[in-house]
Amino acid sequence: MDSEALLAEERKIRRLRRAMDLAVTLLWQVDLTLTEAQEVVEHAKKTALELFPDKEQTFDLIYGPRFRRVLAEKYRLH
Repeated sequence: MDSEALLAEERKIRRLRRAMDLAVTLLWQVDLTLTEAQEVVEHAKKTALELFPDKEQTFDLIYGPRFRRVLAEKYRLH
């Protein structure tokens, strides 16, 4: 991978990280219904897949538990 491609990949990773952090912050800090919160998670997943197509399983492994934990704690889904 050349340096330009590496820099582009690093930018995509930073953008992904910011998007996921923003989604988690929204879930915790904004008074959303459960349906709205689930839409935030779906939008976060869509954003991730736009940046990294064909990585749905990776998203589910890395970010799925994080989002499920937030939803379970905030909306008492045990």
